[in-house]
Amino acid sequence: MSKQSTRTALLLILGASSFLVACTQEQQNKISRNIQNWTGTNGVMEVYAGEKLVRRFIKVDKVSTAMGTDDGKPRAYRYGYGVLDENFNFEVDPGEKKVYFEVSDYSNTVFFESPR
Repeated sequence: MSKQSTRTALLLILGASSFLVACTQEQQNKISRNIQNWTGTNGVMEVYAGEKLVRRFIKVDKVSTAMGTDDGKPRAYRYGYGVLDENFNFEVDPGEKKVYFEVSDYSNTVFFESPR
């Protein structure tokens, strides 16, 4: 690597660091979420009826908030794509397919990074 390219890389790193330090905590959280959404995660979305697990979606990249078409305001549900884990074993078995899902803000759900 030449001295000029090393110097340019250092300046870019310093600039990015200065930018993040100048951001508020909320702005930093937004940036982090955007990066995480862009890179994806191996998430799990579980839906409960009381204490009983009734649905599990695995290999979820992200869960998004629905926004109104005309008013741009957030809607009272989240949506995403994941594999419906019908037997709750955290594995994609034959016949289990990737599906679209929606969950209400008022439902009992847990979203977390897959332990496997």
